[in-house]
Amino acid sequence: MSQLRLIDPATASKPAADLLDAVRRNLGVVPNMTRAMANSPALLNGYLGLSGALNQGVLSPETRERIALTVAQANGCEYCLSAHSYLAEHVAHLDADDIAEARKAQAADPKTAAILALAAAVNEGRGAVRGEVLDAAREAGVDDAEIAETIGQVALNVLTNYFNKAIAVEIDFPHVRA
Repeated sequence: MSQLRLIDPATASKPAADLLDAVRRNLGVVPNMTRAMANSPALLNGYLGLSGALNQGVLSPETRERIALTVAQANGCEYCLSAHSYLAEHVAHLDADDIAEARKAQAADPKTAAILALAAAVNEGRGAVRGEVLDAAREAGVDDAEIAETIGQVALNVLTNYFNKAIAVEIDFPHVRA
């Protein structure tokens, strides 16, 4: 059971209601995570702002979902694993093998594999990354914008992983275990 109440979009305060309505318009549903974040419209607005900005970046939806799976698996966040497994399959159209590989920070494509290795290193090192990891990413064709956005994606996913674990947000996607 969630440690914060899940805000009902129909009875939410104006700022929270507007944000939850934007989530519904974008996703077609209002996930429990955003309903819990709506306890602080500032938090929900910040999350949606960073997520929206990164969605307009150079990393593809497939790569963003792979990063989310890599980070969620490493951090043991079953809410995020469940949500991003669903999104990877139904929105990014990754197959079961691609999803399983992403959970291990692996991919068949060398450039994608290098991005996932970088994401895993950023997450595991809490931002400290050995130069060899960056060199390997660059050798695989990852440019500076992709490196910067990979770090941003890790930060976004750490936020949601920590939030969902700390609050024990009830999973409202098909459950995937870490």
